[in-house]
Amino acid sequence: MHGVPMEYHGPRKADLLVRFLKKFVAPDVSVLDSDAAIGEFVETAGSSFPLFIGFGLDESVLLNLARKYKKKAWFSVAKDFSEDVMVSYDFDKVPALVAIQPSYNERNIFYGPFEEKFLEDFVKQNFLPLSVPINSDTLKLLRDDDRKIVLTIVEDETDDASRKLVKLLKAAASANRDIVFGYVGVKQFEEFTDSFGSTKKTELPKMVVWDGNEEYFTVIDSEVIHEEDQGSQITKFLEGYREGRTVQKRISGPSLMGYIKSLNMGVKIAYIMVFLVIIVMIVMGFCMDDEPLRVGTRDQADQGTSSASEPERREYKSGDKED
Repeated sequence: MHGVPMEYHGPRKADLLVRFLKKFVAPDVSVLDSDAAIGEFVETAGSSFPLFIGFGLDESVLLNLARKYKKKAWFSVAKDFSEDVMVSYDFDKVPALVAIQPSYNERNIFYGPFEEKFLEDFVKQNFLPLSVPINSDTLKLLRDDDRKIVLTIVEDETDDASRKLVKLLKAAASANRDIVFGYVGVKQFEEFTDSFGSTKKTELPKMVVWDGNEEYFTVIDSEVIHEEDQGSQITKFLEGYREGRTVQKRISGPSLMGYIKSLNMGVKIAYIMVFLVIIVMIVMGFCMDDEPLRVGTRDQADQGTSSASEPERREYKSGDKED
């Protein structure tokens, strides 16, 4: 990357591998000069990374951020575009920076100020969707985000009730960009949810605020989200957290970094097991070259060397042994 070798942490499947590498050799900021070029850029980018398109912005405005976060997102500026594009991307004036999350069908608009500090805050906030599903991939993304995480634990994140709750979480996230909103199902990631004292027998959904490491906070009288008027309960939870009406606790499992490391542990164990099996096979191969000493073959070996008769051997008793 700009002459500096770096380790590749992306996927290994052929199609995704090619897509990642094409992104790395693409321009830091792509310049788009027509509606067709915008459509082609979005299609080529795919859904593996978030996209940032600066409508009416000069590429120099995004260049530093594009180089800094090249491994995490696509960056482009659109010089010429129609009103149809403005309607399609849901902005009504320029300049505007549009953030797109293709995997989650989400868009956010930034109208400035376009100083680098404010731009970077907007870019970093939009590396993640409004409400993050917690899994092995998103945990790695959270590692680089220093915001607190409002974590909602549900029984099954795929059922209708959970989907409805996630929509409410997205609405709350839009108004509280200084914290990350995430959700996880006990059915999908029980080892993770158990660290927060949440199992299939726990009253769910429940909300906590996690620092991403070993501590989390429950909000007094707002831990469990009941079925009625969940939007108001989420608001009450956030107000209680910001006012400090919390109880601090420690997770019972590994920290965020511990979870990330544990995700790779299975592969490492497999390598170790294969190595041990190979070593055992080599040792067994060497042992096959010599006649092994077999337990229980003393009598057969003594038949040609011992002069003791069968009756004498029968008369021998364990009590006759002096030592």
